[in-house]
Amino acid sequence: MKKRWISYPTLLEGTNVDLIPLEKEHFEELYLAASDKDLWELIPTDCSERNTFNENYERALSERETENQYPFVIRHKKTGKLIGSTRFFEIYPADRKLEIGWTWITKEFWGTTINLECKLLLLTYCFEVLKTNRVQLKTKDNNFRSRKAIEKIGGVFEGVLRKDRVLSDGTTRNAAYYSILDDEWDFAKLKIETQLREKTVF
Repeated sequence: MKKRWISYPTLLEGTNVDLIPLEKEHFEELYLAASDKDLWELIPTDCSERNTFNENYERALSERETENQYPFVIRHKKTGKLIGSTRFFEIYPADRKLEIGWTWITKEFWGTTINLECKLLLLTYCFEVLKTNRVQLKTKDNNFRSRKAIEKIGGVFEGVLRKDRVLSDGTTRNAAYYSILDDEWDFAKLKIETQLREKTVF
C-alpha cells in the first residue's frame, strides 16, 4: 500500500489549542460555532448555512480519503470547545507543496494568540515533518485583516490572481497569493514565536 504523505490520523498539539482531524461526529458542534454569519463575510463559501456547511465538510472528508485535503477542527484546551477549523489542501507530494486555508475561528478569539498558534502548529508540521518546499496561503484581495495576519507570520506577497473564484452570489473574487518557502521558515518561525510571547494568551 502506498504510504500517505500526511499520515492519518495526524493530531497537532499546542499550548492553548489542539488541531484534531475532522470527523463526522464533530459536525454538529462545529456547525454551531460556524453559524455566525459574520465569520463568512469575506470568505468565498458561507458555511453559516447548514446545507452549505454539511456539503463542504462532507466533501472535506471525502477529499481526505483521496489525499487532496486534510481538514482539522480547532479545539480550545481550556474549555474543551470546538472554536473553528482549518485544513491543508492543494496537496502535491511530488512537488513538496501544499496550501493552508479554509481557516476560521469564532469571534471570541479574534485578536488573540489562537490563529498564531494554529499557524505555528501547521507550518512546523509542514516544514519540519513533511519537509515541504513551499506552503501557500491566499485570501480575498480586500480582506485586509486576513492579509495582515498572513504577512505577520512571514507570508511573502506574490500577487493578485484576478477573478480567481465565482462566489455563491454569482460575483467573482480576486485572490491575494502569499507563500513561505523552506529557506524562509526559520525567520517566519521566529516571527510567530516572538508574537506569541508578546501577545495575551488564551
